[in-house]
Amino acid sequence: MIPDSPTLLTILPALLGGVGLFLVGMILMSDGLKAAAGGALQRILERSTGTPLTAFLTGVGLTALVQSSSATTITTIGFVSAGLLSFTAAIGVIIGTNVGTTSTGWIVSLLGFKLNVGAIALPFIGVGALLRLLTTGRRAHLGMALAGFGLIFIGIDFLQDGMGGVAQRIDLSAFSDASLVGRLALVAVGAVMTVLLQSSSAAVALTLTALHGDAIALPQAAYLVIGQNLGTTVKAVLASAGATIPARRTALVHILFNGVIGLLAFGVTRQLLTLVDWLTHMLGKADPAVSIALFHTVFNLLGALLFLPFITPFARLVIRLVPDSGPAFTRHLDKSLLQIPSVAVEATARALREIAAATLAEANRLLEDVKLTRQGRTCLWAAQAGIQESRAFLAQAHLDQQHREEYNRHLTLLHASDHLNRLVEACLEFEEPLHGSEVRAAASRLAPEIAEAATWLSQPGWDGDDLVRHLAGASARQAEERRLHRAWLLAETAAGAVAPDETQAQLEAMRWVDRVGYHTWRAVHHLAGTGAAMESQVYEESEATGDAS
Repeated sequence: MIPDSPTLLTILPALLGGVGLFLVGMILMSDGLKAAAGGALQRILERSTGTPLTAFLTGVGLTALVQSSSATTITTIGFVSAGLLSFTAAIGVIIGTNVGTTSTGWIVSLLGFKLNVGAIALPFIGVGALLRLLTTGRRAHLGMALAGFGLIFIGIDFLQDGMGGVAQRIDLSAFSDASLVGRLALVAVGAVMTVLLQSSSAAVALTLTALHGDAIALPQAAYLVIGQNLGTTVKAVLASAGATIPARRTALVHILFNGVIGLLAFGVTRQLLTLVDWLTHMLGKADPAVSIALFHTVFNLLGALLFLPFITPFARLVIRLVPDSGPAFTRHLDKSLLQIPSVAVEATARALREIAAATLAEANRLLEDVKLTRQGRTCLWAAQAGIQESRAFLAQAHLDQQHREEYNRHLTLLHASDHLNRLVEACLEFEEPLHGSEVRAAASRLAPEIAEAATWLSQPGWDGDDLVRHLAGASARQAEERRLHRAWLLAETAAGAVAPDETQAQLEAMRWVDRVGYHTWRAVHHLAGTGAAMESQVYEESEATGDAS
């Protein structure tokens, strides 16, 4: 054993270093490409997911482009949470990411074992580092991606050196694919590799390197890759713990899809390898590493063909398994969205719209002189808690002021949350019936405007500009009516026609109606994100019931 020790001590550092360099390279390349793309990832997802097929192709393309299934998945969850993407389309994207992530195997098998590291990879690192240091913006990000691309192949070179020693020193006959137990053991080992490395791409690269160095045979590599595909579901389970409903549903889609195709691939591995062998000979690529890369792609494609025709019933099944629960107003605010601030802002906007719709529905009932019920009070308390949680979530979405559009949207949502909070407080203060026929008439005139706003917030299907103008006009008319009513009522009280207590009750009631109209207008204006009716009615300072924000 002693003579072997120096060799083993040489193998382990090479393996660890190779895996580390490969992972660092993947991270740099992925982060660089995502940063260079800017908002392209979100824009492509929003525009290219109209049908299950286009959603699938978008998932394949984006994941292959940025070399990160996690980035595509997180963005997809964000779009579902923000209401910009249907859950059905999200399933298509998730299935596509499973196929897109197999591109790493192709990079390793077609280029990784054939490039001259000194002649190709090192210049990539050098040019990339210079771009990162000497330029700014998109070029700097592309430089980081180039350096990462070069590091991937440096890592593969170290892995090859280490695997050469593994082939001579480690006996893998215990993991033979001849028996069912041996095959299950290989799948388990593959899953553990993915969990330990936190990257299925790195696990597949390690398997391909072992195969290239004759440390394992082709069938063993196939079962390892099946396990590595299944291993990604462990990360999905951990990520979904305590997450929002959209995140948990997306994780379940990932688990069910990978589990089903893993079982199918395990059952027909020999047949798939025969098919792959025929295809590689037809293409003139009779290379074991290429065969495994093709095997990985083929069984994911077969899974996609199996699931894509049944996406709609599959979506219904997942929704039934993970029903809506918890705080209804803030169920879309997943902390994972904070990695994409613009999507986090849109998720907050959706939460505030739902809070506003529920609050206005209660306000409308109160304007119709219906007493505040226990159910209504519970709803308003939930709305108040939802506003506070939305503000806290929004505060964590750090946006650069250089991105003016996103920054302004962030700011308008803070304004909206303030007006919503004041509106909720006004509704919770409603204890007594509306005093005076003039007050009840004013409330009746305002109620339809409030009801229309609540409907629009629930289903914003028409131009928000017109709604904001109507609400601005209604608020201005109510403010003028309040002033006129106050002057008339005080005169009547001075003449002895109205009791002072009744006068005070009517003044308070009219001010309450005015507050509801004003804060509804301002909240909807900021939530709609329109430029309509920005100028508020000029209120006398002594009687102002709102602010001009």
